[in-house]
Amino acid sequence: MTDVSEDWRTFLTRWSQEWADAQGAEEPAGDEESKPDRRLDFPAASQERIGALEERLGHQLPPSYRTFLAVSDGWRHAGGFVWLLAGTGQVRPHEDAAGLSEYFPGELDEDSAPEDVLLAGMWGRALQLDVESDAVHVLLDPGDVDEAGEWAVYTWAPWYGDMPRRYGSFRAFMEAMYREFHRLQASSRSKRAGREFVNATTRALDESVEAARLDALGGRYERAATALAEAVAFGRPRAAGLHDQIRRLLGETYMVSFRGLADDPLYAPEIMPVLVAEHARTRRGEDLAAHNLPGASGAVREAADQVLEQLRDGSFRYTAEGVFGRAVEEAREQARWGDTDAAWHTLRAALPEWRPRSPDHLAPVGLCADPLLGPVITPERGRELLATPRAGRPGEVPPPTAGLDPPGLAWLADIAPGNILSSYRFLLVEGVEPAGLPSRIGVDESTVLNDPVTLWDARTRFRRTDDVPPWADVALTAVGRAGPGWSFAFEAAPGGNAVGPRFLSPGLAASRGTRAVTVWSEPFRGHRPGLPHVFHLSVAENGEERYGFTVRGTTTDSRGPVPGALRPDRFFPPDTPAEDRRGERLALDALATELGVALPRFALTHSRLHTFRTRPWNRAPGPGEAYMTVGFVSRRP
Repeated sequence: MTDVSEDWRTFLTRWSQEWADAQGAEEPAGDEESKPDRRLDFPAASQERIGALEERLGHQLPPSYRTFLAVSDGWRHAGGFVWLLAGTGQVRPHEDAAGLSEYFPGELDEDSAPEDVLLAGMWGRALQLDVESDAVHVLLDPGDVDEAGEWAVYTWAPWYGDMPRRYGSFRAFMEAMYREFHRLQASSRSKRAGREFVNATTRALDESVEAARLDALGGRYERAATALAEAVAFGRPRAAGLHDQIRRLLGETYMVSFRGLADDPLYAPEIMPVLVAEHARTRRGEDLAAHNLPGASGAVREAADQVLEQLRDGSFRYTAEGVFGRAVEEAREQARWGDTDAAWHTLRAALPEWRPRSPDHLAPVGLCADPLLGPVITPERGRELLATPRAGRPGEVPPPTAGLDPPGLAWLADIAPGNILSSYRFLLVEGVEPAGLPSRIGVDESTVLNDPVTLWDARTRFRRTDDVPPWADVALTAVGRAGPGWSFAFEAAPGGNAVGPRFLSPGLAASRGTRAVTVWSEPFRGHRPGLPHVFHLSVAENGEERYGFTVRGTTTDSRGPVPGALRPDRFFPPDTPAEDRRGERLALDALATELGVALPRFALTHSRLHTFRTRPWNRAPGPGEAYMTVGFVSRRP
């Protein structure tokens, strides 16, 4: 007990002295009792007084609060909003005095979480410790007890705007209030008042921030993050800006602001676009500066507006200097054709050569804003990036993480129903670069590649134009590389009549002077019993179909000399259930093995690819043939 009491005494003495030093020559208004000796504590409570309190309450007090009272019978200025904490003579049952149990946690049922049930009963059984405060309730809960006998402390104020805050013990609560005191002293309010807040605690924390910066550059990001989080809790300058860089690369976006770096002209080119990109994703139509750049200069705000416009039209590009900058350009070229794994390997290899813009720059966090490279930096790769020594710092290079793209094509058959990729059609063209596909299968001679977009945006933004006949089954298709020597053109959820009577594969035109493969899959959907599972595969060469087959339900139509490895009877036996996609998976796997091709899952599901509008996947209707447009059946005269 002596050691614990001495620990409390040391902690409280330091807090009290730092508080007194922070007041300077000013006397704290409305605090007459603390003026003579400028202390926050009170004389210790005797064991008799503590025992009498326990007898009055009918509880033995938890260890940390009991020991606290034996050192100081109450406390002034616990943080910035609790002006007086109860001693032995002021502790009282709360008895839900404010009627808060009606609102927190709300109505309970048999599925309520244990913590909600615990909170519901807290208001009636807790002891109230706040005596004077800014409407802050401080409640010690005898029903929320850990293995050491410590009771949880809950705080709540109407201006919190969220649920009550829980601390595991009274000591944990007091340590949090000590950190709050530091944060407020380090805030701009204190600086405007002309007070310098420097003491042994702040000096030690600032040294830990600098050590953490060097740790982070050396790849020891977990140790750096722990030290920076502690410094952030104390409100130390630099800490939040450094810590947020680590958090963002780990995939965290909540409350990431880079504290002052985004509106600093030195850091803004790297940091500001990351905030703008998040704003464009989550706060469309709202004012940019108010949310992300409240203290920025006019020049920085103007630059942010330009970045926002570039992000919305897809033209923003992250840039860097030197060797790493050249790797960024190479990686972008790889990513825009779907090879995001190669893009990451290119970036990773150049990471040791990355150099910060200035001392508080830890990593190329600006990559997160790049429309093409941002998706490549997954949280797992963010950890790998942070674990790689940079800026000339020594350290051990981590082993590479596994790629995100499975080999081959079979993964398409594993997509769950309802996903945009659960039905699809694509072309594979040999010996032709993706940029050359529009000239082969574009809707007309003027067809060009659009800027890269996500597959979802490609689908939702696609609009038919007046120059397309109403019967024409045109597609907005995504393009990229499908392995050595092959390109692909892919459309998700094509809809329509899969491989209908007027089907005309664009693969015929795509195969001029080469080979082209056409695949179309429309899985069985139980709510549409009239439409069976359809799987089509055909290979064309020099403008003519060489072989192919179409499986429709239990019927298979084969054409030409289908190679043994691709024969449909190997994959689709007649008794296959309608919802079974194993045959499709086997066929795709065989095709990938036969040709050495693959489709990039990550690029199709998470990243951006160039798109263009194809020529129709069907022929014009003949005289008297019916066709469907927007839900109406039409007939050509």
